[in-house]
Amino acid sequence: MRTHLSLLILVLTISTSCKHNPGKEDYTNITYLKSVYSSGDTSKWPEPNLDSTVSKSEFEDIGALGKVKFPDDNPYSKEKEKLGKTLFFDPRLSVSGQIACASCHNPELAWTDNSTRSFGHNRQTGARNSMTIFNSGFAHSLFWDGRATSLEDQARFPIKDPLEMNEELNIAVDKIAEIKGYKPLFQAAFGNDSVSLKRIQYAIATFERTVTSYKTRFDKFVEGDSTKLSNQEVLGLHIFRTKARCINCHNTPYFSDNQFHNDGQTLFGTKFEDFGRYNVTKNIEDIGKFRTPTLREVSRTGPWMHHGHFPSLLDVVELYNLGNPAPIQKRYLGTERDTLIPEISPILKKLDLNKTEIDALLAFLETLSSSRGRILIPELPQ
Repeated sequence: MRTHLSLLILVLTISTSCKHNPGKEDYTNITYLKSVYSSGDTSKWPEPNLDSTVSKSEFEDIGALGKVKFPDDNPYSKEKEKLGKTLFFDPRLSVSGQIACASCHNPELAWTDNSTRSFGHNRQTGARNSMTIFNSGFAHSLFWDGRATSLEDQARFPIKDPLEMNEELNIAVDKIAEIKGYKPLFQAAFGNDSVSLKRIQYAIATFERTVTSYKTRFDKFVEGDSTKLSNQEVLGLHIFRTKARCINCHNTPYFSDNQFHNDGQTLFGTKFEDFGRYNVTKNIEDIGKFRTPTLREVSRTGPWMHHGHFPSLLDVVELYNLGNPAPIQKRYLGTERDTLIPEISPILKKLDLNKTEIDALLAFLETLSSSRGRILIPELPQ
């Protein structure tokens, strides 16, 4: 009898201890996880499963999104925002007069176009999937390959791109300058009605920085409202930071480390081959690396990946669950392309997530989207 009683006490002690100190793969006490994750104190959170390649001193955990900071050389004003919004929706910046920034970044479609790859000038298909401009003010560089160093810098690329708006920059500026209705907008935004490429860039960038998510259920949850996430979603949050290892690239409140990684999607040797960051830097180490996209609003911004070949988030999760295997193109070994075979990031590992864990992870990703109201389309100046 005493032996049985001792064993019972021992089991209860171990059980209680495990429940109050959940490990990286211990989900036995969702109540405990919900309590610590919604405490408002990240120091109480379980340790994230960080790869050895991730600097712990530079790592910033996920959390509620703060306010966008405007640069000193391009401070915010409502007049500049209004001008930038008008230019963003104006197709007269394109050579055909039919394609605007909003053509690929539609506010009704979470500021993307929900296409595999966007159509541009003369219905040509672009090379990559359009990234959302939601929360782009938190990005350190723009485009999948990071070729733009700021939103101001980014604004000029689509105008002159032959696959997008296909217009000469100086001609685009002249066309805007000839529209009388723009003069009071430039006057209000910059103090006089002079039109220049720099002013167009700065106005568009100012508007884009205002395109931010409303507070999501995740934000409200981690700020202290434990009712905002279900048990399944809390489990998904915990898996995101631990067993699934998503936190290694999708960290910070922006849910992106603003760095570049090779996730095995170079599509080497196919007609869709894309070397990503290498096209900008010409550094061999950058072959196949792409900028980590934000996961905010991710449930609304499909199809996914830089090539847009993944029609569901389940496809994306399953790929990473398998360790994102990319077969080595053996037919290129020993050829002049041998040195261009991309090396996949060491962060990628087989995860062995089960169906319950995958479903929970997908449920959590849904909590990162907000319900933003309809955007009023501006009336274009004449």
